[in-house]
Amino acid sequence: MALRGARGGAGVSAPAAGPGGCGVSAVAVEATGTVGPALERTVTIRSGAVAFHVASAGRGTPLVYFHSVHERGPWSPFLDHLARRYAVHAPLHPGVGESTGVETLDDVIDLALAYDELLAALDLGPAHLVGHFFGAMVAAEVAALFPARVARLVLISPLGLWRDEAPSEDILILPREDLARLLWHDPDGPAARAWADWPENEEENVAAQVESIARRAAIAKFIWPIPDKGLGKRLHRVSAPTLLLWGEADRVNPVALAAAWQEKIRGAALRRLPGGHMIVHESPAAVAAAVEEFLG
Repeated sequence: MALRGARGGAGVSAPAAGPGGCGVSAVAVEATGTVGPALERTVTIRSGAVAFHVASAGRGTPLVYFHSVHERGPWSPFLDHLARRYAVHAPLHPGVGESTGVETLDDVIDLALAYDELLAALDLGPAHLVGHFFGAMVAAEVAALFPARVARLVLISPLGLWRDEAPSEDILILPREDLARLLWHDPDGPAARAWADWPENEEENVAAQVESIARRAAIAKFIWPIPDKGLGKRLHRVSAPTLLLWGEADRVNPVALAAAWQEKIRGAALRRLPGGHMIVHESPAAVAAAVEEFLG
């Protein structure tokens, strides 16, 4: 099967089904505006029990991006920046968007195993892993369980360690009107306004709200009620060079938690940038530049 890209119509051959019933299929997707992946496809594992919707673009060293909680769709300007230098692959977590099979996964370890099978199906070899918040937690789990899969690791405001003196906010259950002041450094800025806007069309509005509920419910399965699921006991296994990135004004996940991550991951570097929790979306160019500087 040939996979047709939205940009330039380039064809990519689909890999054959791999061990455990892995397979790749694709649908042509129109890129909208100036931001969008070259290719969106469905990758199935476990004989079809789990399906990942994967958006991809760019060339170079493979880079896998693990999404956070309050992101819309599989692609963003941040990934557009990275795709200028790397072959970026951005899977949606099972239960999010068109990715399915979350009900078949037991816990965060099982989720990490599923991602290992996805990376095998994509046949990437050692890749850079980049994740934000919940996505950073999953990337760290993959890096701890499967060190050979990871070239370098970038964790942006990672979730997964708990400190009573610096608790993370539960942004899964907060009303939407209370979220903006926590998520965004500038709740009145263009990125925050775009995030807050619901479609005016009633059918699209309902679909967007249903997707939001489903996304939060899928992620809650792995982190609620307390996001510490034992990751701290496994982080000593991370062998890849690691960068911790934090917005200095992060009101969701305090930058004070960075010290705990540096204690657990030997040699992890810390870089603070101006901004809040959603720094990836408020300052995509600055964050991408910091990531690129570390990855080389």
